[in-house]
Amino acid sequence: MKLPQKPQQVVNTTKRLLKDEEFKSHHRTSPKVFLRERKLTFSLVILLILQKTMKSIQLLLNEVFGQIDLDPATNSAFTQARSHLKHTAFIELNQKAIVAEYYQDDTYRRYQGFRLLAIDSSKLRLPDSRDIRDVFGTINTTNGKDNNVIGKHAHGLASVCYDVLNRIVIDSQLGEAHAYEVDLAVRHLPATQANDLLLLDRGYASDLRLATCIHPQRQFVVRGSAGAFQTARPMLEGLGADHQVINLTPSLGQRLTIIALGLPSVLTVRFVRVRLPNGELEVLVTNLLSETLFPTSSFSRLYHLRWGVETLYGVVKTRLPLENFSGLTAESVRPDFFATIFLTHLESVLTEEATTKLKKKTAKNRHPQQVNQAVSFNAIKNYVIALFYLENSSEEILKQLTQLFLTNPNSVRPQRSVPRRQRSPTPRLNYHRRVKKICF
Repeated sequence: MKLPQKPQQVVNTTKRLLKDEEFKSHHRTSPKVFLRERKLTFSLVILLILQKTMKSIQLLLNEVFGQIDLDPATNSAFTQARSHLKHTAFIELNQKAIVAEYYQDDTYRRYQGFRLLAIDSSKLRLPDSRDIRDVFGTINTTNGKDNNVIGKHAHGLASVCYDVLNRIVIDSQLGEAHAYEVDLAVRHLPATQANDLLLLDRGYASDLRLATCIHPQRQFVVRGSAGAFQTARPMLEGLGADHQVINLTPSLGQRLTIIALGLPSVLTVRFVRVRLPNGELEVLVTNLLSETLFPTSSFSRLYHLRWGVETLYGVVKTRLPLENFSGLTAESVRPDFFATIFLTHLESVLTEEATTKLKKKTAKNRHPQQVNQAVSFNAIKNYVIALFYLENSSEEILKQLTQLFLTNPNSVRPQRSVPRRQRSPTPRLNYHRRVKKICF
């Protein structure tokens, strides 16, 4: 269980970075900007981006400047100030204020001593401007009915390395529309540690990628396929033992690449067969070789925990409508993406005390309760200025937020199924014109 001071540490580190001159100098486009004391200071611009909302920009500015007791800045002034801020500011905030603070002690949740990290990617629909098309590229757009291609639209590919037990993004990447998800996954590895257990989908199932994990001594569980591994074919048909440890010898083409990269050319792995809740068979490939420490029966539940990263993408695309990007340039897309990751971190840290209390209080209820994320994200956005800009007692604000989270929970109803609305076959190429948007 996390110590009570964890949220306070995160808030304090964030405030310190926002006021730090070295931090500012690293993340502005020129040494000539954010020099004089203006209404739109460096830190205030960052906090305004964190408050991304469906409101008009001028209305947001009016509200925020009302909190700090100043005449509001104009929409155009904010647009100009925002263009002087690099997206790297949010990357450093994520790493130093959240990740570093969160794991500085041994109080975080683990699975048999491992940090449980799921790696996954998701396509992001971007504003379809010329600049964004040139930088990120496009993918084909269908009519949603018979998959006939009716045009192209700007997209990007997001990839995250996500601690599913602690709800923290260890590392995030934003690639081009046609970026290879495995290449983005490899970029996450430097952010991992020896005590990490990686959960990977079948896109990672190849000798080369397993060698890429084995070399830095990372533990992994990968969803295998009959196409990638000959050993998996009979297992998927229900034949043979439920688990076996074998030495994989990569094919000649992959072996030459593996040797050139200095990776191990012989891979000792374990194939584990599990049965899914729907009755289907699945084969997992892992370097957790011990049946005693990691029995075959435990892998179904273990791999199911990977679903947490799917939930994360659902949150950032709905609760924090990530795809409702706030600008029409490539450099406006990146701050929105990494700012959204930072907001998910804040929500995870600031709601943890309330989550723990609700879990204990309602553990025996038919429908246990949890923090309502519609409430938590909205509240955190509303309190951003008070927490990180004003000279208020952050301790009191954190108490208020926790009480708010406790008084507005929702119920957990497993296996609840709500029929999905059928999407209209209307072409979606003009999506970013039809949706009410903010444009900085």
